[in-house]
Amino acid sequence: MPKKLSKQPTSTAETIPATLPSILSDGQPLPRAVVFDLDYTLWPFWVDTHVYPPLRPNAAHNACTDKVGETFAFYSDVPSVLHGLALAGVKLGVASRTHAPDLGREMLKLLHVPPLSSVVEGGGGAEGGSRKDKAKKAIEFFDAGLEIYPSSKIRHFEALGKKTGIPHTEMLFFDDESRNRDTESLGVTMWLVRDGVTWNEVVNGIKEWRRRRDV
Repeated sequence: MPKKLSKQPTSTAETIPATLPSILSDGQPLPRAVVFDLDYTLWPFWVDTHVYPPLRPNAAHNACTDKVGETFAFYSDVPSVLHGLALAGVKLGVASRTHAPDLGREMLKLLHVPPLSSVVEGGGGAEGGSRKDKAKKAIEFFDAGLEIYPSSKIRHFEALGKKTGIPHTEMLFFDDESRNRDTESLGVTMWLVRDGVTWNEVVNGIKEWRRRRDV
């Protein structure tokens, strides 16, 4: 049965600053790059099925409304996850086979990630203090690259590896479809998310990546 547009909590809800998990600062290795699928991984919808352009952001830029009045936003933990991984020095990327790549990129530009201090506990003193503590377009977090087009995830990761120079064994991939475990043939560690990216999923994914490296 096709997935329906999720109505579970998203990043438009009142934000309670997250405490970053200790796994990000325990002195053990972290993946050099964490890569995310988009649909039902970073946000609870299929951008090529549920979204009808044009899009219009709300005043806070934490949600967009399409022409039929549906509202779209990230899963609630995503803003703090992006900030937390970036603070830990992990590069971030996207691998999506959506049939609406331009719409996916537009969504990443229109959806802004709130300031660090509003989504991470004690975050106001990081990243050089308040000077850099401001909202950013979500697309600006993905310094490892955006591979958003209809294709195999294998091709996406080959491109990400070439762009970044990071070995696939140093990459952790979050996706909601088990068929995309084929990326592991390259050496990628894939962690299957059941209901969108949460901090619990991120921690478990890092633990699995470490387990495979005998850390």
